[in-house]
Order: sequence, then C-alpha cells, then structure tokens
Amino acid sequence: MAPDAPNLPPRRRLVGQPLLYTMTCFISLGVFLFGYDQGVMSGIITGPYFKSYFNEPTAIQVGSMVAVLEIGAFITALAAGRVGDIIGRKGTLFSGAVVFTIGGAIQTWTNGFWMMIVGRVVSGLGVGLLSCIVPIYQSEISPPNHRGALACIEFTGNIVGYSSSVWVDYFCSFIESNYAWRIPLFMQCVIGFILAIGTLVVPESPRWLVDIGREEEGQRVIADLHGGDPKHPVALAEFQEIKEKVREERESGEERSYWMMWKKYKRRVLLAMSSQAFAQLNGINVISYYAPRVFEEAGWIGRSAILMAGINSVIYVLSTLPPWYLVDRWGRRPILLSGAVIMALALGATGYWMYIDVPITPQAVVVCVIVYNAAFGYSWGPIPWLYPPEIMPLTIRAKGVSLSTATNWLFNWIVGEVTPYLQETIEWRLYPMHGFFCVCSFILVYFLYPETKGVPLEEMDEVFGEDAREEAFENETPMQSEQASLIDSTLPTSTNYQTIPGSSHDQRHSHRRGGFSQWLSDLVNGRRNENSRGDGYAPVASSD
Repeated sequence: MAPDAPNLPPRRRLVGQPLLYTMTCFISLGVFLFGYDQGVMSGIITGPYFKSYFNEPTAIQVGSMVAVLEIGAFITALAAGRVGDIIGRKGTLFSGAVVFTIGGAIQTWTNGFWMMIVGRVVSGLGVGLLSCIVPIYQSEISPPNHRGALACIEFTGNIVGYSSSVWVDYFCSFIESNYAWRIPLFMQCVIGFILAIGTLVVPESPRWLVDIGREEEGQRVIADLHGGDPKHPVALAEFQEIKEKVREERESGEERSYWMMWKKYKRRVLLAMSSQAFAQLNGINVISYYAPRVFEEAGWIGRSAILMAGINSVIYVLSTLPPWYLVDRWGRRPILLSGAVIMALALGATGYWMYIDVPITPQAVVVCVIVYNAAFGYSWGPIPWLYPPEIMPLTIRAKGVSLSTATNWLFNWIVGEVTPYLQETIEWRLYPMHGFFCVCSFILVYFLYPETKGVPLEEMDEVFGEDAREEAFENETPMQSEQASLIDSTLPTSTNYQTIPGSSHDQRHSHRRGGFSQWLSDLVNGRRNENSRGDGYAPVASSD
C-alpha cells in the first residue's frame, strides 16, 4: 500500500463524483467545439447571402471550404501525441482552444474564398489537438466501471455542438444580410474562449503526472476523484497500481517511439485506426456536413431543408443518451454491431426512396436519415472515441490515440471533399455505397474486436494476451514478425480473465439475469451457453 503523503497539494472544494462529472461536462466543450465546427457549414452553404458573397461557389469549392478543416486537424492529430506527452493534457487542451478561436475569427471576418480556406485550416489545427487529447484525458480520469458512460457523455457534447450549429444557422437564415453566415461563424470564437479559460482550473491527468514523476500531485488528483481522502483504500490502490505500472515500464527500458508502438502493439493500433476509419466510411459526414443538401435532393427547398436538418439534429442528440446506460452494461461490441446493422438498412432505404422518386420521397428520406443518425449517435458515434484510449498502454497512449484520431480526420476529409461531387454524379447510389461500408464494419467488429467493458486500463494487456507472449516478442525473428497475423493465436483464455477485477469475464459462472439485452450481449461477445461443452470464455474469432 502506498505510504501517506503529508505534503500533498491542497485539496479542491469539489471532490468525488461531483468533481468527476463536472470535469466530464466541462471538457465536453472541447468536443462541442468540433461538433459545432463540423455542422456550422452545413446550413450556411445553402444560404443566398453566402452564395452571393462567394460568387456562387462550385461543388468543388464548397467541398474544399467544408473539408479543408480536416487537413489542419489531420496534421495536429498526428502531432498531438507528442505534444500531449510533453506539455500535458491540460496544456494541450488550452493550446487547442486558443488556436481554434483564432481560426474562428479568421472565418468570421473573411474577405473571400482563400481567407475562408485559411480560417478553416487554422480551426482544424485546434480541432486536431482537442479531438485527440479530450478522449485521452477522459479515459485517464475515469474509473473502469464508469469509463464508458463518461466517454459517451463526452460524445453527447459533440452532438449538442453539431445540433447547436444547425439551429444557429436556421435562426440566422432570417437575417437579411451577410450576418446570416458571419454570426454562426463568430460563435466559434465565443465557445473557444470559454474553453481556453476553463482549462486553467481543471486538474491535470493523474496518470500523466505520475508518469513524469510528479507523484504527489497525481495522488492528490486521484484522492479528489475518490472523495478527497488521501487514505481512501480505493484511491490508494489505484495510485499504487498506476505507480507500479509506470515503474515496470521504466525498468523494462521500453522505447516510446512510433516504431516500437507499431511493432509491439500492431494489433491494437490497427483496431484503433479501423474504428475511426469506419466511423467516417459509414457515412455520417454525408449527413453532418451536407444535411440540408441531402434534404434538398429529396425535395425540401431552402430554409425548409435547414429546418429538417435541425429536427434531425435534435433526435441525433437524444440518440446519444442510451449509451450512457448501455455501454457499461451491454459492452462495446453489441452496441457497434447493432448500430452497423441499423445504419446499413437506413442508408439502403434512403437510396431506394431517392431512386423511385415518388410523392412521399421527401418525408421517407427524412425518416430514413433520422433513423440512420439515431443509430450512429448510439453506436459508431461514441464508441470509436472511447475504444482507442482504452486499449492503448500508458507509455504510448497519446501516440496511439493521435494516430487513430489522425485516421479519423483523414477519412473525414476524404468523405467531406468528395461528397458534393458524388451527389452530382452517382446521386442516390451514394447512400447504399456507405451502407456497404456499414456491413464491412459489422464483419470487422464481430471477428476482431475484443470486449473492454469493465477492464482497468492498467490490466488491458490481459485482454490482448500480451503478458503471456512478452518473452516470445523479445525472441521473435524477422520472418516470424512478417508472418504474424492480426488475429493472434495467443489470445487470452478464460484463465487470463479471472485476474481482471470488475471485468465481465470473471463473472461467467455467476447467476445470469435473463432478458433480451443479456442474451444479445452474450451472443455477440461469444459466450457459451451454460449447458454447452466447457465453461470458458470463447475468444473473439474462435468457435466452439
């Protein structure tokens, strides 16, 4: 047990659960910002004053103004891993908020196409830092049994930002001047400034503090998160576990380079990157960036298209609420799998209604888009932001998450850039195309994604079986490395999971409650029936 630290920094007035949820809600402003920035362009690009000011921009110009944000975000998302390790999680949050605010100001007072492009790129630089560091910070302050719920609350902040931008666009569309599009862009500056000021008072990540040797400060933050008592047994145990993990990593002399991360943790890196890639390929930004244009395609004209996008955004926000309850009960896999199925069906139906083009097509498309958005909001929206920081070890967490986040922004840019062109060329076929990617994501998750529900971050190696194969890695030859498969034959058996406190896997012999949700969770997690041969957990991609 860790010894008492008499010289701990002064305790905060807010401690325990109130502190944890206050921090979660506040840092959600970080994801609120890039949710707002992703949605704000969707409404203004259809406005008459915007079109007139930019001389009736072409589809390529519109796509560039919308999607160039992702270029800046991609650059800083790659750099955020190193930045977050050097200046800390708080420092990176502050830097991202300041840069974002500057970009918003440039967009607000733009005098033409190229100045708008510069403003979008600068905002993207801030968004890249925020989108990478917020999930890391959230995962490092959250207890295992609430980590999923808190990450989903954070994602709700992102969608509230998106919804807010759509409604700001709608109400500003009644303004008969260029302020109809300048005011929505100016709101970015206000929100960014609030976040920058707030980052000065939130506590630093305790895991980062311990990792750089500031153990007393780290212990105080952990104590505050557990009620403010430094002698609280759970706080002491958590601090000791983090400290021990850091000590082991230092004594191992493990390199913290991108090369070592790729060589030793390739499977984790690929899973993290694929989750973010499919979050975009599944088609969300066809709707987020171009919802009014989608509704115009379906027959809604002008301000009515923005109104439909606003109604859709409200339902989108509501759809992010069920995961608060479900993610730490069902697990990550059931949510991703069910979401992929519903999205594929909704996108296929959207294309069908546009193809047949009957009088009820406008209403039918609105329903399909709402169903799609709701399915994404409860599944592929929050989970890909939760999963990468969960599965990455502390030594390379910032770098691993930065790589997965950069993947998100790369595919984000691709989708945003080509969507206006594809809407004009392949038309209704665009939506079944993204439905096909939803099917691919279902297959990927079903066969390759392990469940992480309830597993402490320091014990995630057990899930991937890396404790058992450490010696094999050290002795691995180049030929063996080339032949290594993404589906590892040394995935953990049921014995491994017994050592994970609070994990769903150590409760497989306990009494199971009935009901559809339990059946669904057992089915997609590969658990055996109580009466089937053997009593172990069936690893992902294995069969009975």
